[in-house]
Amino acid sequence: MAEMGSKGVTAGKIASNVQKKLTRAQEKVLQKLGKADETKDEQFEQCVQNFNKQLTEGTRLQKDLRTYLASVKAMHEASKKLNECLQEVYEPDWPGRDEASKIAENNDLLWMDYHQKLVDQALLTMDTYLGQFPDIKSRIAKRGRKLVDYDSARHHYESLQTAKKKDEAKIAKAEEELIKAQKVFEEMNVDLQEELPSLWNSRVGFYVNTFQSIAGLEENFHKEMSKLNQNLNDVLVSLEKQHGSNTFTVKAQPRKKTKLFSRLRRKKNSDSAPAKGNKSPSPPPDGSPAATPEIRVNHEPEPAGAATPGAALPKSPSQPTESPAGSLPSKEPSAAEGTFAVAWPSQTAEPGPAQPAEASEAAGAQEPGETTASEAASSSLPAVVVETFSATVNGTVESGSGAGRLDLPPGFMFKVQAQHDYTATDTDELQLKAGDVVLVIPFQNPEEQDEGWLMGVKESDWNQHKELEKCRGVFPENFTERVQ
Repeated sequence: MAEMGSKGVTAGKIASNVQKKLTRAQEKVLQKLGKADETKDEQFEQCVQNFNKQLTEGTRLQKDLRTYLASVKAMHEASKKLNECLQEVYEPDWPGRDEASKIAENNDLLWMDYHQKLVDQALLTMDTYLGQFPDIKSRIAKRGRKLVDYDSARHHYESLQTAKKKDEAKIAKAEEELIKAQKVFEEMNVDLQEELPSLWNSRVGFYVNTFQSIAGLEENFHKEMSKLNQNLNDVLVSLEKQHGSNTFTVKAQPRKKTKLFSRLRRKKNSDSAPAKGNKSPSPPPDGSPAATPEIRVNHEPEPAGAATPGAALPKSPSQPTESPAGSLPSKEPSAAEGTFAVAWPSQTAEPGPAQPAEASEAAGAQEPGETTASEAASSSLPAVVVETFSATVNGTVESGSGAGRLDLPPGFMFKVQAQHDYTATDTDELQLKAGDVVLVIPFQNPEEQDEGWLMGVKESDWNQHKELEKCRGVFPENFTERVQ
């Protein structure tokens, strides 16, 4: 009999639950169709939105913290293995072996302590913080169900009251069920209305405490680890002093063997054989606008005692080397110097059959090795005073510092000083001695630059020769240190 009674109770409870689910489903359908009104609380809905956002943020923070702890543990294992390797290779007769072993042991303990404190002060706090969300989430869902029950009981009571044939017994029972459903709903609603805003405001203090703990633990860890690393460095310095003759030689990075300078030589040879009669600068081969020199010639009559016709002009730092007697001096624009020195015949000379511009065009058309009439006549002309001015490229005067300075190579970027000797292994490489200063310049073709290599010219060679083509070369960057 007891079993039957128990089964009956169970069956009755199941039937009651099924009936409640059917009633709720019917009520929700009517509400969605607009045939039944729905009780709404906008303030509570905002609290629910905040709750879901807070839960999402907390879950993400917990996931990232676990990832961070896993990374700390992995770093601990890697550091431990590295220290074990150091102890294995550290031979017994070397000085500082005991100190190195003690440092490795302290290193291991420091990693373990750091990981454990992160678990205790951050991860466990995070787990406690998130532990309250599942219960509140289930209570919010239950409140939603009780709200549907309340609306359903209210609609049922209203329908009995508006019916044509009123049954007082049914109305009284419906009213009783309505009061009961309202009481259950309001009790849950009041509790959640108080608890959800408090939970939402608690997030600020939780985030502050969590990240303060992580930051403080990490700061102390790195301080202690820095001390251990300094001690290990001191041990290795003492080992180096006793075995200073066995210094490790720094090697350059491997470089692709490009035929850079063979191409440069071919280009130089092709550029160094223009027609002798061409007295004007030719445009760059890439078609970019050529530098336009500002040339000013002093045509004032020569004072007494001036240079006689055909005599060589005195040299100045900005003047080019004198051309052979009987030829018009002409100087190609130089990026290294950035100035031009050009001497034209004096106006007192008898003009020839052609104007200077026409003579220049006629001279440019002659064959190499021939001498024009104007060149032959210039041997008897008096010398002229030459003034030099800066070259103007696209309206900008190229002078002063950088590529326009006379004491630096064109395109100069910065200086480096060799820290180790380097023996060149190819014709396009620089031979370096420790202490050599190198002026770094860009590659003419950036695609020819290998990783870890720079192009430059030794400062001593540049000051002596001023010839970039012969002095420049590539060198390994890790053999040098930037000084300017």
